[in-house]
Formats: sequence, C-alpha cells, structure tokens
Amino acid sequence: MKTCDPKKVAVVGAGYVGLGTAGLLAHLGYQVTGIDVDLDRVAQLQRGEVPIHEPGLDALLAAQGERLTWTTDYAAVADADVVFICVGTPPSSDGTPDLRYVTAAAASIAAHLDARPLVIVNKSTVPIGTGDFVQRILEDNALTFDLARHTVVSNPEFLREGTALADSLYPDRIVLGGSTEALDCMVKLYAPLIEQSFTPPPATPRPEGFTRPAVVRTTLQSAEMIKYAANAFLALKISFANEVAGLCERVGADIEEVTTGIGLDTRIGLRFLQAGLGWGGSCFGKDTQGLISAGDEHDYDMPILRAAIDVNYRQRRVVIDKLLRHLKTLKGKKVGVLGMAFKPNTDDLRDAPAHDLIQRLVQLGARVTAHDPIAMPRAAREWAHLTYQAADSIEAVFDRADAVIIATEWNEYRALDWAAMTHRMREAVIIDARNIIRTPLAAEIEQVGRAVLKAGPVPS
Repeated sequence: MKTCDPKKVAVVGAGYVGLGTAGLLAHLGYQVTGIDVDLDRVAQLQRGEVPIHEPGLDALLAAQGERLTWTTDYAAVADADVVFICVGTPPSSDGTPDLRYVTAAAASIAAHLDARPLVIVNKSTVPIGTGDFVQRILEDNALTFDLARHTVVSNPEFLREGTALADSLYPDRIVLGGSTEALDCMVKLYAPLIEQSFTPPPATPRPEGFTRPAVVRTTLQSAEMIKYAANAFLALKISFANEVAGLCERVGADIEEVTTGIGLDTRIGLRFLQAGLGWGGSCFGKDTQGLISAGDEHDYDMPILRAAIDVNYRQRRVVIDKLLRHLKTLKGKKVGVLGMAFKPNTDDLRDAPAHDLIQRLVQLGARVTAHDPIAMPRAAREWAHLTYQAADSIEAVFDRADAVIIATEWNEYRALDWAAMTHRMREAVIIDARNIIRTPLAAEIEQVGRAVLKAGPVPS
C-alpha cells in the first residue's frame, strides 16, 4: 500500500450507487470499468442508455467517453488499483440486510486477485462487521491473498436520489474506514474531490461558497456505523415532525410554523423536518431496521428507532383516515393519486408510500387513477400486482374524481392551476399529503399538521 498510485478503478454494480460512483471517478480523470452481472443492463449502458432516472447522470456518463467502459467480466478487477463494491443489500424477510450480492461480488473479486496491491472498497450500505466478513470471503476464495497488499475499506455513500450528482461532487464529508495505509491510498484517489480541483460538469455547477469536504478517517466498524446512524437519525427527524404534526392538528397549531420555529435553532436545523406522508425509498427503512437488527444481535434494544418506524408507517394510514372523514366510504369512489415515486426527481419505487395508498384504497373499494411524471413505466413493471388505472395526463387524475391524494411533491404538481383542476372533479376533496398547496381553494383540502385551507363546494 505504501506505493499506492491509483489510476484504474473497477466499480462492481450498476445501480444507483454504482452508476454515480463510476461517473464521478471517471469525471475525476480515472480509467473506470463498471462491472455488472445483468447482461441487459450492461448492454444498455454500452449503448449509452442509462437504466435509472437521476437528473444529470446521463449527460455525465456520456461525457466520459473511453474513460468509462462497462462489462460483465470480473477479469477487469485484475487491472484495477481500487475496486468498489456497490451492489444492493435489500432487506430480508426478517428485516436484516441480505448480503448475498455482497458475498457474490467479493467471491468474484477474489478469483482475480494477484500479487498487485488492491484496495477493495465497500460502498454498499452494509451491517457493522461486513468489512471483516468481506475480507474473510477474499481470503477463502483467492488463490493469492496477502493482508499487506489486499485491504478492505469502508467508504459509505451519503447520496440523496434526485440530487445524487451534487451530493457526489460536493459532499459534506467523505468517510473512510480501514487501515492507515489503505486510507492514505483512498485520500490519494479522492484528492481531486477533496481539493475540488476538477472542472464541474455543466449541469452540476459547484455551489457558491463550497470549498472542500471534511475527511473522516475511522475504523471499519465506525465507518459502517456512521452510515446506519446517519440515516436512522434523519428518519427519526422526519418521524418526529410527523408525530408532532398529529398533535398540531388537534390543538390548532400549524406544523410548518412549529418546525420553522424549532428548526432555526442551529442545534436542530430545518432540514428533514417536513411533515407529510413519511419517508420511503431504499435507505431509511432498511438502514433503521438494520441498526435495530444489529442491536438485537447484541441483545440491545433500540426503542426510539422502533418508534420512528412505527410513526412513519402510521402516516400512510393517517392519509386514508383523512380521506374517509370526508367521503365516509370509498366503495365506488374514484380516487386519484398524484405521484408514485417515493420522492421527486427519481423513478425509484422502493417502499414508496403511494404503493401502500393504492393498495389500501383498492381494498376499501375505490377505483384508483395514478400519475407520475417519470415513474409510470417502471410502475407498470414493478407494480403489476396492484389494481389501478395509469393516467395518460394529470387532467385524467382529476376528471370526475371524488378525491385526489398528493403523494409525491413533484414541481409539476406544485405548478398546477389547482382552481381549474378542482372544477374537473365530482367532489373537490384533496388530501395534500405533502403540504404543497399554498392558496385557499373552493375545495375540501386536508394537509398534514395544518388546518383545512378552505371548505366549500366547487363553484358552478
């Protein structure tokens, strides 16, 4: 490791994290090979097609030219100085992270280890102790393995879907866990990012005033814990805001005034205090449950985190309860759902609140029409088990609807002429589960943690 001079990088996994990591490192000037076992996905990438929606990602990948290539062959590991493991760790049936893809990736990497020094980087979100687990897999499956030359590092990502490129290029911090020599190599690899010496991509300019990220050097275990603890804390903030929102509705307070008042305290901060339908996606629920599972493994209960999960999923029931208060019954009612992705600016449907809403609405007898600016094609594949009508326009969601639920805060929905849209409805009941409507309308509008904006019939 003392002679580490990284020039070539391999990135295993072409999902959300792997694609961004490969694009970032190629943009920093490294020769990057992306590896994935999915033949169709690799063929897409070789054609210049990006299989996920992330603003700016397609342009960043296309701009790399020959610096970035894609293959299904792990032999590319043999030429790399650093290899990143960026595969999925979905939750198992008991909530613990499923490490089958990490295991397969590590075993495949091991088959191509030789006498050259190599840093193997866990960038996937993994349970505490996975760094040692990966090292053992490498030892067990490699023909040649030497701890002095083949070293495992934990380098968790802190990306938000929808703003992943900016989060990658201009991070708050870079967390690195492992041995001193391996971390020195990683600092050298990330030097253009740490020093901000690269030219920003046209679509993702450097934020005004941004200088450089902090570099946090830790043990393997601390780096793995930092990732879980960070996501669990953010999930906790959102659930706290939602729990307080329920009390605000009962005492006549406004949750947005309350969270502004407490968020201006620098010890608390304004971010992740937005009350609404709750969090979804691939990270918060899985990582919070992963931390709870780690506690269970060591006979240590974590009741605060359990409560955060309970409150989050309660919010999905709260929205249905609000709807029932207005319509009394949903049998035969047409209910529109605006937004299917778990958040705006992504097509990711994992643990999306809209899924549970649609499922419950149908169970209660409603006819559901759903719309999303980006995620509808993906929903047609991944939500084929749900019964709903895919709207061919936003207007179709409102046409003769008895109610509309705003499930995702897309800017397209913020910009709607809401007065015109309510005229299309049979009964003007809007459950604004993301608190995006700002002006009173001639409609029944329920928000989260706030009073009804205005009640009354739609003018003829």
